This record gives sequence, structure tokens and C-alpha cells, in this order.
Amino acid sequence: MTVQDIRTFNRFYTNVIGALDYSRQLYAPYTLTESRVLYELAHSPRTDAADLRTELSLDAGYLSRILNKFEEDGLIERTPSAGDSRRRRVSLTPRGRETAALLAERANESVGALLSTVPSADRPRLAEAMQAVREILSEGRPPRREDVVLRDPAPGDLGWIVQRNAALYAAEYGFNADYEGLVARIVADFAEDHDPHLERVWIAELDGRPVGCVMCVRDEAPGTARLRLLLVEPDARGLGIGDRLVRAVIDFARGVGYRELVLWTNDVLASARRIYQHHGFVLVAEKPHRSFGKDLNGQDWRLDLHGTPE
Repeated sequence: MTVQDIRTFNRFYTNVIGALDYSRQLYAPYTLTESRVLYELAHSPRTDAADLRTELSLDAGYLSRILNKFEEDGLIERTPSAGDSRRRRVSLTPRGRETAALLAERANESVGALLSTVPSADRPRLAEAMQAVREILSEGRPPRREDVVLRDPAPGDLGWIVQRNAALYAAEYGFNADYEGLVARIVADFAEDHDPHLERVWIAELDGRPVGCVMCVRDEAPGTARLRLLLVEPDARGLGIGDRLVRAVIDFARGVGYRELVLWTNDVLASARRIYQHHGFVLVAEKPHRSFGKDLNGQDWRLDLHGTPE
């Protein structure tokens, strides 16, 4: 392979990407760069203006103008960073999340239209080729936090949540098939009847594959949301994925108006418990029980969403 081979492919690929926005309406009323900033705010752990500038290689003045526009449009809010008073945390408002979701939906439809021109028999080969490019060009580089994307579930992801929960909890804690049945019912209830404005699932993706998940659903108590099925694959731990997933649930629940967020877990899940404590959850009750073939100590945790945001 030569430099010219790569440049030739790059020109071809750029033309393909350009064709996806043939009408220049894909990101309207925002530019491609503005849409990239919205995407990063919706999916990246980098919610600081300085980090956004580095991640997207943008001029400081240009990014500032974009963020000012977003703030005027009601898409973002800027608050002092808890870790560094010199920095300001940038987060999407409910309107900002709706806008980012709309742009993502348009992009998905455009890519879907392109993919529809590819014969079904050729799609596995195309997917393998794209995966090979990613693997070869990133070989030797360990995964980074910014390589992880939080996204909505795609077809098949809800089934993945059931399968991976069952397999991991059996391997790590010895849970029996009762746990798989519980997870399957939770996921089925969500799939069959959920309010997309008040309930949501996040999938953490790394190098094109799912490596984590979490759910936010309505609880029986009025004004209360419940965090469920937090999971991170063993080979993706250490990248802050669990922390980001919990943070996503908290931001979403607070943004749509829930007053409190609750969860039930077992004390053997020490890593998850540390994440909950880090985000301000308080243990309110615990009770021994026999479930999933094990003697366990169940715990109820609660977070007041009217408290000071992190």
C-alpha cells in the first residue's frame, strides 16, 4: 500500500459522506461543525469547553461563538465546574437533547438510505472491512475514555442486555437462570410499553461493539425514576464507563423533571456501589434475601434530584 492509495480512498470516502447530505438539509439549521459539537455534548465525557476544543480541534473563538449561539437557542447551559473553578461545565438542556436526537435521526436515515443500495450479501463483507480499518489503524493503542460513545439502543441491543447480564452475573457472582428471567421481564416491559420522554436506555459502545448499558424507567412512586441494569463488560472496565452511564441517567432524570432517583442492588456489587456513592446516592434500606440461587443482602439507594447538581 502507498500514500497515494490512502489519499485515493480518502477522496472516495469524502465524496460518499458528502453525498449523504446532498440537500444540505441534514443538519439544518446548524452547520456540520455545530452538529459535531452537539454530538460530542450528547455522547462524550468531555463536557468542558477546553476539552471540547481539544477533542474537535476547534479555534477557541469559533467554539465560543458556537456555544453562545447554542445558549441563545436554549440548547445548553453552562455552570462552574465542581473540580476546577476556572472551567465551566457545558451540558445539554432538554431542548438541546431533543435537537441532538433529531440530527442523529436524520443522519441515521441518510446512512440507512445509502446502506439500502448495498446488496444484503455484501453487507457482512463491508462491515468486516470497516472493522479491519479501525483495528489496523488503532493497533497497539489502548482504548481511551473518549473512544467510548453513549448511544440509544439499536435493533438487537435489548436482547444483548439480557444475554450479557445473564452471562456476566453467572460468571462473576454465580447467579442462576432466575436472574436472566428477571432481566428479560424488565427489558420486555420497556420494549413493549415505555414513554420515550420519561424513560430511556443507554448503550456504551467501544470500537463498534456494545460494552455497557443502563436504563432509566418510571417508578411506582410519583415523581420518581428508577435506575436499572447497569453493566460494563470486564474488558472495558477502567475507562469510566459505569460512571458515565450513571451520570447520563442522573442528567436525564433531572432534566425531565423527576424529583428523585432510586435503585435496588445487592451489596456484593461493590464497584457499582462505589459509583452510586460517588454520585450522591444514599443507602436508605437493606434486607437479606434468597434470590438467584444465592443468599444476598439487598439494598435500596436514593438520590434527591433537587439537590445541588454535580
